[in-house]
Amino acid sequence: MYLTCVDRRPAMHHQYEPSRARAGCHPADTEWGTIRVNDRAESFGVLGRGSPLVFLHGRGLTPRIYRHTLVRLARNCRVYAPVLSGLVGVPDWPPDERNLGGLSTWLGRFLGATGLGPVTLVGHCVGGAIAIQAAHDFPDRVSRLVLVNSVGGGCRSGRSGEGRPVRERPLGEWGAAALGESLSLSVFAPTTATLSNATLPGAFCDPRVSWRTARTADLTPELDRLAQRRLPVALLWGRGDRLISRASFESLRHSLRAPPVFTVSGGHGWLIDDPKYFGNAMRTVLNWVPTKIAA
Repeated sequence: MYLTCVDRRPAMHHQYEPSRARAGCHPADTEWGTIRVNDRAESFGVLGRGSPLVFLHGRGLTPRIYRHTLVRLARNCRVYAPVLSGLVGVPDWPPDERNLGGLSTWLGRFLGATGLGPVTLVGHCVGGAIAIQAAHDFPDRVSRLVLVNSVGGGCRSGRSGEGRPVRERPLGEWGAAALGESLSLSVFAPTTATLSNATLPGAFCDPRVSWRTARTADLTPELDRLAQRRLPVALLWGRGDRLISRASFESLRHSLRAPPVFTVSGGHGWLIDDPKYFGNAMRTVLNWVPTKIAA
């Protein structure tokens, strides 16, 4: 298998050797704490040393299910992994804040409360859409952006192969995809207890909470603005993703003016399935994509 970089320059190929064991991963190395944001105690994990990197998880999850992934990522930087409570339907989050604008505002306040910035933002799935919105809203706090199988592109593939606006995707179609992804998480968690610790109450009760956000997440204007600012952005993509369409991926790439694209084998949750693979891929991405130098 190979990690392929698609860029305006000649493509690079990096040999990938599948993980044989996870013995080198030590989830206990992650320190978990709370911080006050919007007068609520919010949880986050932190581990590693070096330049700050904030990781934003996918829908219906918390950073705990990425625990092996974060350990690998922390070999290159100091990782902060907040629990995006508004993304998974925690009851005390006001409904009007469970959208990209509200989640971006929350993230900006989290960065302020922790004294972080500028940081590298890495977002997976809907976490990627939040990362895009936050990079747009808080330019002084984001120096680099890595989108991993991210929501946010303005198009999807129609049945006849044509591109269609993402808002036209039927909610039932999103719901079916969300259910399939939820069920697939059991593959990543070694025990039922681990899976329950990785999710929050209500995470699977109403998939519309987060998928309504995903369904309407056409961030073309925000992506265009990021390209105008010349913010360093990279796309890291599992080629076997059946949840985020190729048309949506191409829309992201087009709106960002053809940024570096690193493709890997695997589906939507590949980074959870093989953390060693993700760690190696991210090392390549972070070495390839520079941080933005403050003016």
